[in-house]
Amino acid sequence: MKTHFIAIGGSAMHNLAIALKDKGYQVTGSDDAIFEPSKSRLEKKGILPAEMGWFPEKITSDIDAVILGMHAHQDNPELAKAKEMGLKIYSYPEFLYEQSKTKTRVVIAGSHGKTTITSMILHVLNFHQKDVDYMVGAQLEGFDCMVKLTQDNDFMVLEGDEYLSSPIDLRSKFLLYQPNIALMSGIAWDHINVFKTFDDYIEQFRKFTASITPGGVLVYNEEDAEVVKVVESAENYFRKIPYKTPEYEITNGKVFLKTEMGDIPLSVFGAHNLLNLEGARHICRQLGIMDEDFYDAIMSFKGASKRLEKVEREDKGTLYKDFAHAPSKVKAAVKAFCEQFKKETKYGFLELHTYSSLNPVFLEQYDHAMDGLDEAVVFYSEDALRIKRMDPISPDLIKEKFKNEKLKVFTNAEELHAYWETLDKTQGVFLMMSSGNFGGLDLTK
Repeated sequence: MKTHFIAIGGSAMHNLAIALKDKGYQVTGSDDAIFEPSKSRLEKKGILPAEMGWFPEKITSDIDAVILGMHAHQDNPELAKAKEMGLKIYSYPEFLYEQSKTKTRVVIAGSHGKTTITSMILHVLNFHQKDVDYMVGAQLEGFDCMVKLTQDNDFMVLEGDEYLSSPIDLRSKFLLYQPNIALMSGIAWDHINVFKTFDDYIEQFRKFTASITPGGVLVYNEEDAEVVKVVESAENYFRKIPYKTPEYEITNGKVFLKTEMGDIPLSVFGAHNLLNLEGARHICRQLGIMDEDFYDAIMSFKGASKRLEKVEREDKGTLYKDFAHAPSKVKAAVKAFCEQFKKETKYGFLELHTYSSLNPVFLEQYDHAMDGLDEAVVFYSEDALRIKRMDPISPDLIKEKFKNEKLKVFTNAEELHAYWETLDKTQGVFLMMSSGNFGGLDLTK
């Protein structure tokens, strides 16, 4: 089968391209910019485009599938050529469904926690040498690629994202998977640039619930009021399995899960991660993994990449980075950090750089998000606002919306870096929250 990727360099797209190459497909692609690690990984597989840009001549009649990434625009010249030739054009999730429609599909959805839960499930299955197809949004220890597609595996585990499928398919990605087994971790308004109201956002989860196959299973967080409302309002038939935060204790900085089999030591911390673990346990039960085997495996789970991930520093200072940028994720990460490091001086840094996080209307969702930290810092770039064609935001507005008068606010990367240099990283503990890089800040030094 011959496939062509329009915008092959994306974090998700290049993993799918590699998975198809490994499956024996003929893979080509284009992009106007490809960064690391995508560039090196594509080059290693021999599918890195020879030059950057869009080339309509690459679109030929022998292509079986064109896969369109979100990075491409509706007026992309390769897309126009594919349409003109009548070729089959898939979005990323649509193509994943085509690859998994004969399998049992397990879809992990939610505004937060879905990457960690998916990672936990895959870690447990890998520990017990249970082979499944998968797609996950973070690099995992012991896994070469974030996507795996085979002819023979019976199950496919998919991280279900509510964001749009492609520039020409404005459905939420997870609506295309039609899960046999699903999980819903929580609902907190996100992607305000696409879902203008909270109800519009919730509607995606109602549709997701309705997409569960007849007689399927939904594992859901019973501690989330919005999730419970969605589940209770569902009109289609599926089995409902609730879960909640399990009992645990922290002893000498180590988290122990309280179970009928005794205390289970864990390598992750935070109530939200314990809640994620409980959801993963229920999904693994559906896949034939008994609780004893689940606990045996989960003890060695160290977390998904950039999810409260410890950074090895040259000075041996204690620093964690987290992908948190949405309000619910920030609050969960800060709460976990403060609970884990009660006696230490706690520094928390948050970078705002998504469309949602820089929207004054959405900023109200961050109220008290940085509470509990001894030193709280918010950074956003005034240049980024100009590039996104958004109105300026004053530091005073940030303090007002966060409801934190002691908040330090930086709008210039150089000033942030200068402040960073004044801090002794061996004194206290540091939490760095961003889907960006704080203007190029090196967290290892």
